[in-house]
Amino acid sequence: MKVAIIGATGFVGSNILNEIVNRGHQVTAIARNPKTSETVKWVQADVLNTEELASALRGNDLVISAYNSGWTNPNIYDDFITGSKAIQEAVKKSGVKRYITIGGAGSLFVAPNVQAVDTPDFPKEYYAGASAARDYLTIIKEETELDWAFFSPAFEMHQGITTGRTGKYRLGLDNPVFDTNQRSILSVEDLAVVIADEAENPKHHQVRFTAAY
Repeated sequence: MKVAIIGATGFVGSNILNEIVNRGHQVTAIARNPKTSETVKWVQADVLNTEELASALRGNDLVISAYNSGWTNPNIYDDFITGSKAIQEAVKKSGVKRYITIGGAGSLFVAPNVQAVDTPDFPKEYYAGASAARDYLTIIKEETELDWAFFSPAFEMHQGITTGRTGKYRLGLDNPVFDTNQRSILSVEDLAVVIADEAENPKHHQVRFTAAY
């Protein structure tokens, strides 16, 4: 396949890039500060410039977005919503129909009609970014042109998880996947496996899904 990855230099995006490349697919990696590589076509593009981004995406079979407006960004909420909507529009303009976007875990339901982001124990430092991802999920649910999928990571998915790539995971939809210790956990390497598996064998169409061990 020909796969375009937005945010390919970030923590999540770089791992997805590695997994997709290792599976032998042709990758166009899109970033503000592109790298150089013999195996990847790097393209510099501004996600807010929909024409420029659409041009970079054109001709691919699939677009994967790992866009993040930055956890330390004081305008993370507005910037995430604006950037995500611009990317969605650029994908439509590009003519690519299949679109997978990585959102947050905060929108997962931990009880009937209760999302994690609205619980008292949700970390305040992540609230703005998680709220933005939750609200963008509401926006993309109205999208009918694209064959989209919105992925919510496990609650514990960060650089401190050292399990690496196991290739194992369990899937869910709107509720977190918990292990026998009631933890929702997944390494970033296995997140990349989930996304690459979905790319190769699409199972989720115009829905949100999640995964954990």
